[in-house]
Amino acid sequence: MKKNVKDFIDKIKTAKSIAIAGHKNPDGDSLCSVLALARLIHLNFNKKTVCVYDGNIPDCLDNVPDRKNIIYFEHIDLKKVFDLVILLDYGTENHLGGFLEICKNAKVIAEIDHHKNDAPLADICIDDIEASSVGEIIYDLICTQKLKFDDAILELLATSIITDTGNFKYVCHGKTLRIMAEMVDAGISIKNISNALNNKPRKSVITEAGAAANTEFFYKGRLALATVDEKDYKNLDGRGDLILSILEQIKGLEYIVLLKRQKENQTGVSLRSKTKPIDHIANALGGGGHLNAAGAVVRDTIENVREKVLTLFKGMK
Repeated sequence: MKKNVKDFIDKIKTAKSIAIAGHKNPDGDSLCSVLALARLIHLNFNKKTVCVYDGNIPDCLDNVPDRKNIIYFEHIDLKKVFDLVILLDYGTENHLGGFLEICKNAKVIAEIDHHKNDAPLADICIDDIEASSVGEIIYDLICTQKLKFDDAILELLATSIITDTGNFKYVCHGKTLRIMAEMVDAGISIKNISNALNNKPRKSVITEAGAAANTEFFYKGRLALATVDEKDYKNLDGRGDLILSILEQIKGLEYIVLLKRQKENQTGVSLRSKTKPIDHIANALGGGGHLNAAGAVVRDTIENVREKVLTLFKGMK
């Protein structure tokens, strides 16, 4: 790992052009890690980076620092050859969307991730599947490499950790909380960040509450399956986290599936579990993620994906 970090820093120092991106439809960890790393590189190495995204960014992230500095992938030259491309929080190449085209022409690819990935795209990997978020890994880089940072970087990294741990519900080790304690001591307000994230449009809340109300239950109430049709998908703020949050409160429920008809033959799948592993379901659908939170995008109708999912869950305890 130490050699990978040294190689990564060396590549930043010598690169004349750098592009950074996370996964398609960025969440708090993906977006804020990209913006934090870009700001960190500018502050420490005096180099500007191109931050790129594909898909939709949730409205609740509109006011994070440097939000204006990330560009939709169709607005840049996808054939441009970058000296260094950095992938954050991407999981697998299927999650990169339009940014994958830039990777094909890159001279060097580096990645910082906390997802398990058996086929990484990068030449240099700084991965830690034990980390709560990519924001946590970047914070470690700041500490180990003694990098300069400012309040905006800390706010971005704190937002990254808060969102990817579900307001600390999914914290796996004390290190995450110790990092947050250090940030709070440095002036970060968890209350202010949480208030800023509670910023969904009314239509999004109504759509998600309606989808939760119409949920189907299977296998003696152990599995909840909610669906969002294409006409309502455009109203979702992000990936339907409110639906998942509502359903996970149900007593006796273990697994939650949210199916989103993104297009006629494209279905987004979000998977959650309270205690049991669920990542193998996502893998079987061509996606990935963590043990208790995973997802996939399947090129098929929502009806067919529904049947596949129910079959995959059959027999699970």
